[in-house]
Amino acid sequence: MSDNLPPLGIQRVKVVAVSVTELERANRFYREILGLEPAFEGAEQVGWQLGQVILMLKPDWAAPTEQPNPRVTLATEHAPATQEALRARGVTIANEVQVYGDFYVGSFLDSEGNKFWFCSPANGGRS
Repeated sequence: MSDNLPPLGIQRVKVVAVSVTELERANRFYREILGLEPAFEGAEQVGWQLGQVILMLKPDWAAPTEQPNPRVTLATEHAPATQEALRARGVTIANEVQVYGDFYVGSFLDSEGNKFWFCSPANGGRS
């Protein structure tokens, strides 16, 4: 890679999202069986805290399959800049960066077609 490429700004894994068929049952499992603390973005509970990673439960996804496909979201310094830095490296952008609530969110494909999401605060706050 060329030394003059813009930095990607990737900081850490922020979210792992998993498909669930029954949200209330899944929430009970993570709260009562695993003893996880709720994770919030603002006042909204968005999942369960796993250290600094949020485990997000997605009931609106296709049902879990025999080959689970969790979604991984990377926290970045500034998602629009990350998108441009990925493009400069020839990486395929699967979902253009858009604002969702208080966050910029986009995704890219790795060399094998796996989708990775990335996000940053839209208002300059913490991701």
